[in-house]
Amino acid sequence: MSQIAETTLQVETIIKDILGSIEREREREIISRRYGLFDRRETLEQIGELLGITRERVRQLEKAVITKLLAQAEKDLPHVKELNKVLTELLVETGRVSKIIDLSEKLTKENSRIDQSRIAFFTKLATATTFVSENDNFYASAALSSEYSEDGVREKVGYIVDAIKKIAKPVVIKEIAGAMGHPNSIEIEALASTSKKLATLNGLWGLIKWPMVNPKNIRDKIYVILYKKGKQMHFSEIAEAIAESNFKRKNITIQAIHNELIKDARFVLVGRGIYALKEWGFKKGNVSDVITEVLKHSGEPLHRDEIVKRVLKKRFVKETTILLNLQGKDQFKRVAKATYALDQNQKVKTHQ
Repeated sequence: MSQIAETTLQVETIIKDILGSIEREREREIISRRYGLFDRRETLEQIGELLGITRERVRQLEKAVITKLLAQAEKDLPHVKELNKVLTELLVETGRVSKIIDLSEKLTKENSRIDQSRIAFFTKLATATTFVSENDNFYASAALSSEYSEDGVREKVGYIVDAIKKIAKPVVIKEIAGAMGHPNSIEIEALASTSKKLATLNGLWGLIKWPMVNPKNIRDKIYVILYKKGKQMHFSEIAEAIAESNFKRKNITIQAIHNELIKDARFVLVGRGIYALKEWGFKKGNVSDVITEVLKHSGEPLHRDEIVKRVLKKRFVKETTILLNLQGKDQFKRVAKATYALDQNQKVKTHQ
């Protein structure tokens, strides 16, 4: 919890004082239930049934009370000066925009759903802040009213999403800000965090559908681990890396990881239990397949040491394993001392 919140903002006291400024008990009940200030948020229908009035009447009363509170906020609503000061300082610290859940984390002890509802309510009433309502594309958020309207936040986030689509891969926030010609990457990151279309992982930002920033299954998590490592890994190492990661679900068995590595075409077995990404240039196949590829690519016989050297760039096995395949497979023919080529006769037989 931030020092500001700890010393100057008593959330429950402020809620009670604001509700106390509403004259009629029925209207206080509507606001507290509608905005989830003491329990879960309730619908117009639920409140109407409780109070014995229509949902439309509940809506009218809610609108009237909020209008009055906003008018008071400009004059004498309790604690508005405190709210303006604390919320402004926090938003300046966090890039002028923030998700409600993040503000609540800094302003409350438990950051419960009720805490979050209360902070959202504060941002609606405070004159220094603009509330951004939650929908399919945005998290509930708040911004400095001197910088953004609700539509302004949504529009700016749309530009960020478009910039990421053009870059077409996960990148650090500075690269996104640079592509937009925006000097303040902290503000761009704050705006991006309000979007349900975007995700971030390991310092990279991208579209929510991209596995690198939003891995949804075991295979995606394996991909992220290998990509981040930048080189081949044994499946047990991958399991350890997932267990130590910040993924939401990471209690995955080694056997499950091994099974997914075998199934997914993105991963190539390059040694005993060792896997790499196909996009790094690796191809599926055993050691003899790789030797065949090496000899085909060379177009001429090669000394066994050269063959070993080239195969070891593609497979992480012992040299003896390569030599055993070279000497024990019919498709390879020794044409000079320690020099091998593909046996053309064997190739013909293979195609017949």
